Amino acid sequence: MVTGVYVQVVADLDVEVQRGSRDALVRLSGDLDKLTAPLLKDTLVALFTEGRVQVVIDAGRLEFCDSSGLWVLVEHRRRVAAQAGSLGIVGVHGVLHRVLDVTGLRAAFDRVDLRGQL
Repeated sequence: MVTGVYVQVVADLDVEVQRGSRDALVRLSGDLDKLTAPLLKDTLVALFTEGRVQVVIDAGRLEFCDSSGLWVLVEHRRRVAAQAGSLGIVGVHGVLHRVLDVTGLRAAFDRVDLRGQL
């Protein structure tokens, strides 16, 4: 008999980008955590390098976000702000909503809309 079996499923993050001339919409689906945060960071840095400094993150399908994911967002907000850009987050719900409120980081972003808000 086998007991104490631990199975870990590493959830991934899907990142979909819609580009405009100086802006971009980034749709996230899945888990934003220590393992997947580098994918989002690489995407955001690439957008910045392309000159897209007006960015909106759609978190409507984001299932989880830990401090690593949150740090990527805060870091990118600082990056675009230095170039007169902005970073907003829409579709905020669940863990991300709670973390933004508890940490006070909601105010760090140019726009934070809860899921279902217009």
